[in-house]
Amino acid sequence: MADWAARLNELAVAADVTGAVLGIWRDGETTIAPYGVLNATTGVETTADSLFQIGSISKPWTASMIVQLAAEDRFGLDDPIVKLLPEAPVDPRITVRHLLTHTSGIDGDLFTDTGRGDDCLQRYVALLADVDQLFEPGTAYSYCNAGFVLLGRLIEVLDGRIWDESLKARLIEPLGLTHTVTLPEEAILERAAVGHLATDGSRVKTWQLPRSIGPAGTISASAGDLLEFARMHLTDERYAAMQEPQVPFAAGIGGFVDLGLTWRIYNWGGRRLFGHDGSTISQLAFLRIDPEARLAMCLLTNSGNGTRLFEPLASEVFTEYAGVAHPPAPQPIDVPVDDRHAGIYERASVRLDVAKRDDELVMVYSATGDRLLFSEDPMHEYELRPTEPDDGNHFVTRESPAHPWVPVTFTPTHVFTSGRVTPRR
Repeated sequence: MADWAARLNELAVAADVTGAVLGIWRDGETTIAPYGVLNATTGVETTADSLFQIGSISKPWTASMIVQLAAEDRFGLDDPIVKLLPEAPVDPRITVRHLLTHTSGIDGDLFTDTGRGDDCLQRYVALLADVDQLFEPGTAYSYCNAGFVLLGRLIEVLDGRIWDESLKARLIEPLGLTHTVTLPEEAILERAAVGHLATDGSRVKTWQLPRSIGPAGTISASAGDLLEFARMHLTDERYAAMQEPQVPFAAGIGGFVDLGLTWRIYNWGGRRLFGHDGSTISQLAFLRIDPEARLAMCLLTNSGNGTRLFEPLASEVFTEYAGVAHPPAPQPIDVPVDDRHAGIYERASVRLDVAKRDDELVMVYSATGDRLLFSEDPMHEYELRPTEPDDGNHFVTRESPAHPWVPVTFTPTHVFTSGRVTPRR
């Protein structure tokens, strides 16, 4: 059997990751391997029970509570959200299912801080009156954080308590979790990680996203607790529908081919996995689950270089236990480019400026609005390289030469990148 602590150490050093915890659950046996430090400034060592921000892996936790409430006959997944939450100023055709599958069309990267009070979700939902509708509900996929805040607010209304307390009562306590929190005053009582920039490894200045984003991304957890949550989805039939395909994902990055009820469904060498990724302020988290092999793997990192570590490490773990590896990233091809996609693309919190420079296409990412309050790298230039199919619309880019390529796809009306539709202005 592989020495996973040794492999984590070797690969983390190569990937320039500050701290990480690898968790593996295989048919009843759990392995937890820590590496590095939680904070490069203080030098606090990473331990097996350290807390890392799991970012958008919080979304399956929120979705699990929605599935619980639906099973209690409190609503149907195809009920309009405004029927259940009349305060929501959104398109009346948007259903609970649309929110769970990122098909609502709401421009979803609204990161407004609505305060630390228990009414922060209610106040956030009111702000959606000023947010654009990117497309007709149910007609496309675009990753939507705002939709999960709406779902969190629905949980509050139906459960009669704030989202954080419902999370404790419905998931944390029943699962016996002791290292899962949502608030900074809880995390400070634990060994909690802080993010570090990919560029130079320096510590970030802001620790957590606003509380108003809670249902979409503010859970912090240990690897052991995250694996226990994953195991629940392998053994509890109440959540089986979350793994059933709902929406195809055309980009196929990392083997991601379909979306279930929030869970991402992957095809790795013909095997069906499910899972999710999370990214906050230079903390990247990853979770993959293979039902057939009864295998779950999570990797928690406090570095913007987390993806550089995850892909080779996941390949080794899944090759060892399931005979499959992480699918290779798309690669650039050497063909000429034109300027048909040059222009400005904009959505909530992000502006993308695309231009042809000499013989290359470049894209300048700029954080805007409330995102500037916690963006450590508010402007970044990306080189766009053509990829297959060679039709002038498909490109790949990457954070740096050390990072894997990721797809960028253009249409006459928008660009699809990072799982999001960004309209051309």
